[in-house]
Amino acid sequence: MSRPHEPRAERRPAGPALSVDGLEVTVGGQTKAVRGVSFTLARGEAVGLVGESGSGKSLTCRSILGVLPAGCEISEGRIGLGARADGDADGDARNDGAPTELTALTRTQWDAVRGRRLAAVFQDPASYLNPSLTVGRQLAEQLRVGGGLSRAAAHARAVDLFAAVGLHRPGEVFHQYPDELSGGMLQRILIAIAVSLEPELLIADEATTALDVVIQAEILELLGRLRAERGLALLLVTHDLAVVAEQCDRILVMYAGEIVEDGPTADVLAAPAHPYTEALLKVASIGTWGRRELDVIPGRPPETGTESSGCRFADRCAYATAQCTTEPIALRAVADARRARCLRPTGPHDAVDGPATPAPEPEGAPA
Repeated sequence: MSRPHEPRAERRPAGPALSVDGLEVTVGGQTKAVRGVSFTLARGEAVGLVGESGSGKSLTCRSILGVLPAGCEISEGRIGLGARADGDADGDARNDGAPTELTALTRTQWDAVRGRRLAAVFQDPASYLNPSLTVGRQLAEQLRVGGGLSRAAAHARAVDLFAAVGLHRPGEVFHQYPDELSGGMLQRILIAIAVSLEPELLIADEATTALDVVIQAEILELLGRLRAERGLALLLVTHDLAVVAEQCDRILVMYAGEIVEDGPTADVLAAPAHPYTEALLKVASIGTWGRRELDVIPGRPPETGTESSGCRFADRCAYATAQCTTEPIALRAVADARRARCLRPTGPHDAVDGPATPAPEPEGAPA
């Protein structure tokens, strides 16, 4: 019997798994909810996307998946998925090495990409499973329709996948309905469905939020194992910086629809280059700050669509100067493999165009 979690390296061409360039999402045709988002995700890499509620994380992910809510649309930007290789399940004969441009796909073309090359797992797994069908039938159906397997082969493959994601007695689980299973088991089933056709990229949007800490740890360990064994690229959306610290190679910090910091996780946690990232770490007692008195970030994020002539975090920032509110702030390099949208990067990293004049430390800041 073949092992369902073995990587199929011949279908993993070189190059990034995902490239997002200048993505903008509008609501109601004019309100900008996501602004100029650009990043790449390498094959086998895990990237954490963090930020407060309403920062644009889920809209960014839904743009990549092509499932934006009604009234939302991509107004600018490009989203490239991997590079096409011989033998891809979508049957496209092209093999020019170019990424698939997701923003240009028709509904029929999306059917050849979503689930096969690009998959997702969300929170509240019961909402994404049909309560009137057994979980095994739901996975087997995907394997038959998307993978072209016979009924018997799909059944055997589904049982193998259930075993691969750590479900005990997978043959029995195959015949059970969603309401007979726990939340942790349902999340494992969704992961089995998501990886069943061996996608290049998995988006996990708050996939462990509703789970208790023990089950959360098991699910995260499972995602890490699948990434290592399959060369799977993982975009992990979460509010939990401790999860990012444990699971992710790189971190993207979003605020008010923009990426404000991007860099290797260990570097960002040790010396954040944007005041918003520093504030998040203080609130979460992560990294240099450790356990301390409860911190809060003063003020509120700007309303979605609110325009600003300068930094969108300026009115909540302890380091802000007049210059921060009078000109657009670009996302710029602050060190190798690091970017920040700030005139005064904090920590030991100076901006490439010269160090900014240090601002006074805020009251109560760590030495």
